[in-house]
Amino acid sequence: MADEITKVELLGQNNDGAPIRFTCAAGTAISQGTLMALTDPRTVAAHSTEGQPIVGVAAMDKSASDSSTSISVWTDGIFEVKCSAGVTVGLNVIASDTANQVIAALSGTTLASGQVVLGTALEEATAAETINVRVKL
Repeated sequence: MADEITKVELLGQNNDGAPIRFTCAAGTAISQGTLMALTDPRTVAAHSTEGQPIVGVAAMDKSASDSSTSISVWTDGIFEVKCSAGVTVGLNVIASDTANQVIAALSGTTLASGQVVLGTALEEATAAETINVRVKL
């Protein structure tokens, strides 16, 4: 998968990224490092567009043929994430309209219903640059 998010450092009480287990579709392949969006009821799918409620980063690979209907999602850590547009260090970032990429949540930005701030940019970035983001969901 293009633009996978890469774990740099897991944080949380046990330094394990504070994983949460969610339901997912049995016949769907998900790669570790995929930004995950919440659907109802307590189900996740790969992020695909801006405005989705993001719950974290897939902590494992899931095969489409494994019959599994659950996946762990990291919610706390530092990750390398590609930016869709320029980002200033210290700004909050949100999921962009491109899968597994982020954009700055500029002052005055109105978030869509359910949309959340993914984390804080720890570096400056231009469009298409990969930076470290402190994810805390």
